[in-house]
Amino acid sequence: MAQRFLLLVIYSVVFNLCGAFASTTDDHRRPMILPLHLSSPNARQYGRALDGRRLQRSEPNARMRLHDDLLANGYYTTRLWIGTPPQMFALIVDTGSTVTYVPCSDCEQCGHHQDPRFQPDLSSSYQPVKCNINCNCDDKGAQCTYERRYAEQSSSSGVLGEDVISFGNQSELVPQRAVFGCENIETGDLYSQRADGIMGLGRGHLSVMDQLVDKGVISDSFSLCYGGMGVGGGAMVLGAIKSPPDMVFTHSDPFRSPYYNIELKEIHVAGKPLKLNPKVFDEKHGTVLDSGTTYAYLPKDAFLAFKDAIMREIHFLKQVHGPDPNYKDICFSGAGRDVTHLSKVFPQVDMVFSKGQKFSLSPENYLFPHTKVSGAYCLGIFENGDSTTLLGGILVRNTLVTYDRADNKIGFWKTNCSELWKSLNYEHAPPPPSNGQNMSGEIAPDIAPAGLPQTVLPGELQIGQISFDMMLNINTSMKPNFTELAESIAHELEVDISQIRLRNYTISGNDLLIRWTIFPAESANSFTTAKAMGIILRLREHQLQLPQKFGSYQLVKLKVEPQIKQSWWEQHSWVVAVGVSVTLVLGLLALGTWLVWRYRSRETIPYEPVDAIVPGAIVAEQELQPLK
Repeated sequence: MAQRFLLLVIYSVVFNLCGAFASTTDDHRRPMILPLHLSSPNARQYGRALDGRRLQRSEPNARMRLHDDLLANGYYTTRLWIGTPPQMFALIVDTGSTVTYVPCSDCEQCGHHQDPRFQPDLSSSYQPVKCNINCNCDDKGAQCTYERRYAEQSSSSGVLGEDVISFGNQSELVPQRAVFGCENIETGDLYSQRADGIMGLGRGHLSVMDQLVDKGVISDSFSLCYGGMGVGGGAMVLGAIKSPPDMVFTHSDPFRSPYYNIELKEIHVAGKPLKLNPKVFDEKHGTVLDSGTTYAYLPKDAFLAFKDAIMREIHFLKQVHGPDPNYKDICFSGAGRDVTHLSKVFPQVDMVFSKGQKFSLSPENYLFPHTKVSGAYCLGIFENGDSTTLLGGILVRNTLVTYDRADNKIGFWKTNCSELWKSLNYEHAPPPPSNGQNMSGEIAPDIAPAGLPQTVLPGELQIGQISFDMMLNINTSMKPNFTELAESIAHELEVDISQIRLRNYTISGNDLLIRWTIFPAESANSFTTAKAMGIILRLREHQLQLPQKFGSYQLVKLKVEPQIKQSWWEQHSWVVAVGVSVTLVLGLLALGTWLVWRYRSRETIPYEPVDAIVPGAIVAEQELQPLK
């Protein structure tokens, strides 16, 4: 079921080191976004050479992979490490929030999330943000506090701390000290979600972006690229990248609100402009981009005009009820199951900006698949109870969006976000210094993944095989094509199909538990450290992007087994085998007997007993309410 996920802050009592700000609203159903903090634009200018369609880095930045799926989970997450040694967290990427926070070890009311809570006592680099005149303080008057409330009536509150944050071994940006929230209380959907917390990318002194820019370690720009329908994943870059020459930019006014806005003037459907007053997209807070919101919400007049225009173009399709009776979704059947052919059925939609620039949307940017009717799709654009135009993540799937805060503009470029990561994943990033300190004095992260003994350095362990259990949520009682699934896994892990072996599987309802083992290449007795680390990180961080037909998956268990040292007999068995073969051949020739041996290769797969599936191992995401 598609999730209705909204992360628009409607009330906040958050005090940072540089000032205090607050906001209120009288109607939680509306995306009322009152200013929390108005940052002055950064006057620094950064040049961007336009050099071909392949993206290239212009200066050091943090390259980070995105996980999860917008419709299946309601959000995208990235991995952030906090502390020394680093503790990993899966954080929702949210341009509508200005604080990054994770559950604290002493949290009085926090849910069960993907990773363990942050333990300040285990981090040698952690420091509390001491109480001062510019912040609210805890009951003891010792530490600054924060509070965030969201439109769907969830909230987060806790204390502010400072520690080293690390961006993963794919990033060339070294770890940096930053202020973040350590949660004491979660309510609503923040309590029940699988993700650990929020990574705030909005404008404000507590924002990760503002902190990194103020330190001078990155340019004042970041980019997000969400995967397409049924694919998920994507990429994120903190810092500047060189923009593609055909990227479409529009002005973004930093003084209007702390949220990222664009100058939308018109919407065209099938080449025809909607008959609307252009000011309809400029009311209240204008047109706001919010990566923490799942769908798009238009003011009433704009929504009705858009819906009617779409329905006129697809009058030949049958209108059907939506997948959830709690929502009056507008859905159509008869479009076919192949999402790559949607553009042959549904019309193109264009957003026209203030200077006439036009950015075209594909059907996947305004539709979501019906979960109960095959070949049916529903509008992912809804009526907003407020006059603000709110554009969520659905509108920018398979779109690189660059938030150029230095030049006060936002750029859009259609691309394959699943493939974009390969363009941003440079193989020659400098390794962290071996002495545990980087050149700026920050502490370098320990990136040893789970499954490797923490007491063994990567170069000291010869890994012989990697085993993992994955849980698939299948939509049918029929088991999937395991050969095709193995090929997809091999492609994602960049190994040969011959290196992957199915151990066993079991089905319980719609849950399919599969055990796999990955072996080194035939010419090697063990994996190289780099290869093993790459495979383990991809598995551990849920980076496999499987075809939609296999549904969603969850990593249940990961096991790394060292290379088994061979005995003298095993190491020299080929010598004995050759000697025996030569003797046998000579004997056969002497007798004048010709024997023909027919050998059929037959691989046996041991089906070991499967442990019972742990109840609650897969927890469905909670349905989040849309604004009406």
